[in-house]
Amino acid sequence: MRRSRSISIGRALIIAIMLLAFVAVRFHLLPRSPKARETPPPHVGSLSVNHAVAHDVSGRLSPNSVVTESAIMDDDDEDREPGLSAKTGDRDFVLPPRGASAVGVDVEQKQQGARPAIPVVASFDGLGANFSGPQGSATLRNPSDNSLAVGRDHIVQIVNTRTAIFTKKGRMFDTTGKVLYGPVETRNFFKGFGGPCEARNNGDAVVRYDQLADRWLIVMPIFSRSPLRSVEPPAGRAGEPARESERGQPGQPGTAVKLFEPPAPSPAQDTATARGARGAGARPPAEQGSYAMCYAVSTGPDPFGPYYRYEFTRPLFPDYPRPAIWPDGYYVPSSTGDEVIQKQACVADRRRMLKGEEAAEQCVIIDGVNFLNNADVDGKTTPPPGAPNVMMAAGGTQLKKVMEDDGIYVWQFHVDWADAAKTAVTGPSKIVVAPYHYLCDGQLTNCVPQPGTDRRLDAQGDKLMSRLAYRRIGDRESIVAVHSVNTAAGGGGVRWYEFRVQGRERAVELHQQGTYAPDSLFRWMGSAAMDAKGNIGIGYSFGGTPNFAGQRFAARLADDKKGVLSFHETVLAEGAAPQTNTLRWEDYAATALDPVDDCTIWYVGDYLRKDAANYSTRIGGFRIPGCR
Repeated sequence: MRRSRSISIGRALIIAIMLLAFVAVRFHLLPRSPKARETPPPHVGSLSVNHAVAHDVSGRLSPNSVVTESAIMDDDDEDREPGLSAKTGDRDFVLPPRGASAVGVDVEQKQQGARPAIPVVASFDGLGANFSGPQGSATLRNPSDNSLAVGRDHIVQIVNTRTAIFTKKGRMFDTTGKVLYGPVETRNFFKGFGGPCEARNNGDAVVRYDQLADRWLIVMPIFSRSPLRSVEPPAGRAGEPARESERGQPGQPGTAVKLFEPPAPSPAQDTATARGARGAGARPPAEQGSYAMCYAVSTGPDPFGPYYRYEFTRPLFPDYPRPAIWPDGYYVPSSTGDEVIQKQACVADRRRMLKGEEAAEQCVIIDGVNFLNNADVDGKTTPPPGAPNVMMAAGGTQLKKVMEDDGIYVWQFHVDWADAAKTAVTGPSKIVVAPYHYLCDGQLTNCVPQPGTDRRLDAQGDKLMSRLAYRRIGDRESIVAVHSVNTAAGGGGVRWYEFRVQGRERAVELHQQGTYAPDSLFRWMGSAAMDAKGNIGIGYSFGGTPNFAGQRFAARLADDKKGVLSFHETVLAEGAAPQTNTLRWEDYAATALDPVDDCTIWYVGDYLRKDAANYSTRIGGFRIPGCR
């Protein structure tokens, strides 16, 4: 009898303990693994349809008209609306001891590749310190916000608020890197267009080359509000049906005329421009209307135009636009601010914009997501008809002090231009990857050391900053992504992934991953691409005492052992001075595939020349052996 009673009591205790454990786990009373998500899952809000409030056709660049550079102050990172993505400030960051936060060490590549370094096909300085072109020179701001695109015969670079066009050796030119145009304000693409696209010269502008149509795409955000208009877009709330803004100006596009190419300024004008770039009193009074996104789409493969031009209003702050080419649209996600965990995913009607017709953007707000990037097509082979675009984000949440995760998060973005109610963003689904910890604990957490100074550099380790490089080879569809992570040796490494899109369900799966960390120094802020043979190349910043920050490139062949960059890294630009005028280091770098051979990977990043006070940019081309 006593034994039976003791068994009953024992069972009751076990059941009670199990119930207590369930309650503790269910309501988070027990500590969790640092890899677990500490924030609610991202939430997809309602859809808004924003028709272009203006669109027209420009003409080719012409030396006959001038935009006054000091008319309105450049609108760049440091000039943004208070409380929204100010991107300023700093805090002390202590380097982790060697071995600290060494999550993901099982995928670290701790030595250089055995293959010889890939030769540089071509290399030249782009916009930056000591740059001079047909339109003189310009003082560029920090950080550099590098953007690069490559066409049949030209290379176009945008850095912050300035643009330049260079020659590319081939059928038209006998050399690469000769300056044909620049430095000019990026808003020159919108001269005569009216509205904020012409009036404001914004940073964070991005250039892409649409290889599927042989067109140039310029995307420029407007960071200041415009006056209230009848075409203000609806903000929308979760669960509401799609809502449309009013349509824009009738009777456009207009007649094509020459686009703007300003003449070279005199030395006196150039000096005055540099002094007045931040001049007091240039900013117009604050307005209550919407922000905007400006698009210029060339009518052919010539970067000198003409261009079809569009302005779309956006109710939310359009920071960090990351344009991506997809057959059914130009996908341009953006951040709504550094102090909110929210992103806006938009897509513009590419088919209509290629014809200069009336067009719209469809936008979805996604709450609780770290950062977003869309798959960007390289090469001429398109995804299967009707395939939704793929969006990805890293895990963790810096604002909630969650600096690590073990997943990459995926959404599918299906757009329906005939019926916006059928447009849908589904996800996220989690792809389990090797655990990682943000390099330097994320953005604005300066930690990369430099020789000769105690000033350390930012690493932007909290996000997939660069584009998702999409490549289809036969029936195989790959997406390559990179971000910056802590390493076992106490430095910084480039974490890279190749994902594969599988079957009719379009499931995204991890194919391979690696962290390039061959020593205890810092490799960070990478940008990747895949060539026509499936080889992968990655450009990235390199530094850490005793090395000044510069640029390097590493690569692998398609059939190499998974997770390994098999080629020894190539030096593109060796830094020769510390950056001391700011702690920010190039918010992002860029890669671009050459559309002529579909093999040459072009890359741009920053470095400082000896005794220089400000950065230079270096543009280089790399062709991985075996790709012809």
